[in-house]
Parts: sequence; structure tokens; C-alpha cells
Amino acid sequence: QVQLVESGGGLVQPGGSLRLSCAASGYIISINDMAWYRQAPGKQRELVASITSGGSTNYADSVKGRFTISRDNDKNTVYLQMNSLKPEDTAVYCCFAHLTTKLRGRYQTGDYWGQGTQVTVSS
Repeated sequence: QVQLVESGGGLVQPGGSLRLSCAASGYIISINDMAWYRQAPGKQRELVASITSGGSTNYADSVKGRFTISRDNDKNTVYLQMNSLKPEDTAVYCCFAHLTTKLRGRYQTGDYWGQGTQVTVSS
């Protein structure tokens, strides 16, 4: 019904940059909040950054000034530009969307997750 597909992960050296993308598809009427979470081995999942439909953003203290979240509402896509990457940024990054669908005349609002993309920061 709804799919969130991430891309852009990979291996990068400390100080490098990566750009993650997450495209939502399906019977989507509107998308409210979108966000990126990450989970490192042995650690709990944490919120990295979020963005509302109006463009208001929120960042974890650990990434402020280095990461930038943005979205293209026409494409139902959220991005995460990651600069000055550090080894401690290594994790699986998942996108999240709180959205409304319409299927067979029925509206439904819920939370959806992507499958995750690995980001590894290492020399």
C-alpha cells in the first residue's frame, strides 16, 4: 500500500559527505511529518532529524550544524544531507513518514518506515 525506499548510503571517510534520499509511494493523499532515525549496533534507535509539512525542522544535538533535512512535497521525498561525517555517525539510517492514504474511498492515517540504509564512516 505504502512504500518508503531509501537510497544514498555507503562507506565514506571521516570528514566526508553523503546524501540520503527516501521516496514515498502508494495511495498517498498527504504527508505530515517526515524524519530520519538511526540505529548503531548495540544502541537504541534515535531521532536524527525531522521536518514538518510546512518545513519546520528539528535536529539531534549530535548532528546540528552538520546535517540538513529537506523535503520535496511534489515528489513525496525527504533528504538528509550529511557533512563532516564522524565514525560515530555509523549506523543504519531509516526514514519515517506520518501520512494519510486513500484506498477504495477510505482514508487512513498512520506511521510508515523505510527498510534502512547503511552508513559507515571509516578510514
